[in-house]
Amino acid sequence: MPIYYNEDSKEFHLQSEKISYIFNILKNNQLGHLYFGKKLRHRDSFSHLYTSEEKANVACVFEGDLSFSLDTSKQEYPAYGTTDFREPAFQVLQENGSRVTNFVYKDHKIYSGKPKLEGLPATYVEQENEASTLEISLYDDLIDAELILYYSIFEQFSAITRSVEFVNHGKENLNLTRAMSASVDFFDADFEMVQLSGAWARERHVKTRKLESGIQSISSLRGTSSGQQNPFLALKRPDTNEHHGEVYGFSLVYSGNFLAQIEVDYYDVSRITMGIHPFDFNWLLKSGESFQTPEVVMVYSDSGLNGMSQTYHSLYRSRLARGKWRDQERPVLINNWEGTYFDFNEQKILEMAEASKELGVELFVLDDGWFGKRDDDTTSLGDWFVDKRKLPNGITGLAEKINELGLQFGLWFEPEMVSKISELYSNHPDWILHVPNRRQSHGRNQYVLDFSRKDVVDYIYGMMAKVLDEAPIYYVKWDMNRYMTEIGSSLLPADRQREVAHRYILGVYDLYERLTTEFPDVLFESCASGGCRFDPGLLYYAPQAWTSDDTDAVERLKIQYGTSFVYPLSSMGAHVSAVPNHQVGRVTSLETRANVAYFGAFGYELDVTKMSEEEKMKVREQINFYKENRKLLQTGTFYRLLSPFEKDGNVTSWMVVSEDQNEAIAGRYQVLGKPNSGYERLLLKGLRDDVEYKIEGLHGSFYGDELMNAGIQLDQDVSGSLQWGDYTSQIFILTSLS
Repeated sequence: MPIYYNEDSKEFHLQSEKISYIFNILKNNQLGHLYFGKKLRHRDSFSHLYTSEEKANVACVFEGDLSFSLDTSKQEYPAYGTTDFREPAFQVLQENGSRVTNFVYKDHKIYSGKPKLEGLPATYVEQENEASTLEISLYDDLIDAELILYYSIFEQFSAITRSVEFVNHGKENLNLTRAMSASVDFFDADFEMVQLSGAWARERHVKTRKLESGIQSISSLRGTSSGQQNPFLALKRPDTNEHHGEVYGFSLVYSGNFLAQIEVDYYDVSRITMGIHPFDFNWLLKSGESFQTPEVVMVYSDSGLNGMSQTYHSLYRSRLARGKWRDQERPVLINNWEGTYFDFNEQKILEMAEASKELGVELFVLDDGWFGKRDDDTTSLGDWFVDKRKLPNGITGLAEKINELGLQFGLWFEPEMVSKISELYSNHPDWILHVPNRRQSHGRNQYVLDFSRKDVVDYIYGMMAKVLDEAPIYYVKWDMNRYMTEIGSSLLPADRQREVAHRYILGVYDLYERLTTEFPDVLFESCASGGCRFDPGLLYYAPQAWTSDDTDAVERLKIQYGTSFVYPLSSMGAHVSAVPNHQVGRVTSLETRANVAYFGAFGYELDVTKMSEEEKMKVREQINFYKENRKLLQTGTFYRLLSPFEKDGNVTSWMVVSEDQNEAIAGRYQVLGKPNSGYERLLLKGLRDDVEYKIEGLHGSFYGDELMNAGIQLDQDVSGSLQWGDYTSQIFILTSLS
């Protein structure tokens, strides 16, 4: 079991194949941090990693002891108000108004396996020997409350998970005003902070900045994880790049308001904390009640950012995503949204489906507009019954006809929203998030249902389950098209109103859990105006997500590149759409649109009935290529080669390599043509040095070491690709000759 406890020195050592995490019990019986990084050999004592000495101008814990101050100590789960002046991991407001606590070590348990988190998504194990868990109980006798710190370390992944449970054993009420999931104090601040930032249609762009004294943070207060900031941070050494150097990743398995921050103190110690955002948050703990924080997944890599990402990809693909579709190859789909928007009927949908089947598509998805009286975005959300004007035979009749064509059928829902022009709102106007006597603001002409209420979640479950029960539906696109405002619930008392945002997310998870359990064969894809809630929390329920509403191939280079820092290719919905592109108006070739979309869950989003015969022939070829290489593209090891966020950003490149390293596919993309350019090479990664590879379209063969160190000479003629022009791309298909 890779968790050790040194009883004499009171130290805990979590160790896997590649990493170590070490902390101790301090002299005041709180927890101190010693080390996180590359695997260390276990020893009887790591006391040499701890230092304590007298410092000027500090407050000290024990009278007469000038050497022990929490202000200068590295800690595991720090509190505020007892000599540490940095921002804490938690804070508990007591009935007498005090926020001072003293949670000290009580006992611990070490066991094989990993516990579930009640009501929350989290990574998991299938066999107990895949991970080991340490539970540490900290107790504050004065308020009769307990803190349980959960640490799990995976044997095969360079990953540690952390979460915290608060339990009120006393008679008085407690209020959690801050409850972060993890905190780590590093020895120094010689790091660059990497984050994924953006907005609608340009989500998860990579941003890098040097740590400075003070606090630097990312967060969301939008009621979701958001497209503005993703719940992920990485700390990398200044010389670390994609392939070399140290990096620490922190990813929060949560879909709501979050905070991830780094505080650099006056000794250049950097403290990272991550969890539910404390702003506008309070959780009332009555006697006997408990509160569980979401999980943070911490990853260490000494092989650069790619090494970090590959750990997240493998872990999230196999031990966060669940169910039938976790390991199953995803179908090639077509979605009618950009082909028709709201303007369709059964005949039009069947024409599109029949044409799609002829091209090799496997799944037809009917998007927004099939329910209520939904002719535009002003009405009918919440009325999840079919519009017989458009679909006289109902969803069941349409789905059966599409099945008869040899296609599976999928359907769009937006379960968390309601239109004021709807039967649902007319009957239950109090079911939206709102504050009495305050203006109700809207987004996209819609309002947010109060998913903190069980009766609301129950109602929506009943409506959706009825549709899924009655029709042969194989796929659900779960959309969410606006952020939260006026966050209040008519059902909760005043002292619980600051619980609404978190209770809402718990309601979303509950609905997902019930539907995925009741309909285990359905492939769920999450969506939030595209990628505005693309987070690990939803991957637990929906193994793929709509990466962005922006389907332009050039913009998708940055979006998919940034998304790959944490999320596997199998999770990224990526479609070929029509041109001029509906978001930016750009015209790109059908080849380039497909060459970008291959590196994700592949599909189309256009009206195939309007395509020329030449275009249809190309689409057939694209779909055949994807089907032949689908397993490799969805489950292979992904490498980022050239970044659109570095230099002039004109060239992007990435590749995916099979587990046995016998196959690989690389993509290279050029935004703008360059006059009289020099000779360029593309250096590949992940191949075997001594294996000979054939590259489709190139003469001869090449050893792996040559391709990784000397590269592919790009002035060679590659069949079917252009070496010049704007928005051009090339796909390189490698096959081992041995």
